[in-house]
Amino acid sequence: MPNWFKPSPFPRLAIIIGAVVLVAAAAFAFFAPSRSGAPLIGGAFTLQTADGKTVTDADLIGHPTLIYFGYTHCPDICPTTLAQISDVLALLPDKPVKVLFITVDPERDTPALMADYVSSFDKRMVGLSGAPAEVEKTERAYRVYAKKAPEKNGEYAMDHSSVVYLMDRNGRFVEAFNLERSAADAAKELEGYL
Repeated sequence: MPNWFKPSPFPRLAIIIGAVVLVAAAAFAFFAPSRSGAPLIGGAFTLQTADGKTVTDADLIGHPTLIYFGYTHCPDICPTTLAQISDVLALLPDKPVKVLFITVDPERDTPALMADYVSSFDKRMVGLSGAPAEVEKTERAYRVYAKKAPEKNGEYAMDHSSVVYLMDRNGRFVEAFNLERSAADAAKELEGYL
């Protein structure tokens, strides 16, 4: 076969490099600060606990907070993530760390159901729900992806992003908190924000 007919490896390499650049750009856009220097994650919200208490973004002030979005009918990822967070908190028993578990399924997850669900985990964990419009507003503020996934039996699951947000004691986004390491290492980092 003549040399001029052999396919060049360049197009394949260009596609791979292009894909890597796009993924890096998307990650930067997701976590990058705005022009004012504030991250584009977080913002005002107003949600409810089972006892009727209103929790807002102002309640994040004064201590580090981990925020996780999920739902009570989640078969695996949500309970696993909440268990991992509980393992980290167990190493910081008397530290003022808050955890907010915010539903992405307000249609089924009442504040009472959220409270019952989080009672299986660390006592500092607070389950929050609210009106669908308010939950959706909160999801937008935290750039959460959540969408109904219909099932054959007429029920539905929720496809959703699975990020644990670390907010500092001023209520500002720090990072996506890494639970893919030892609980001791995660607790040590979290303690640095107290």
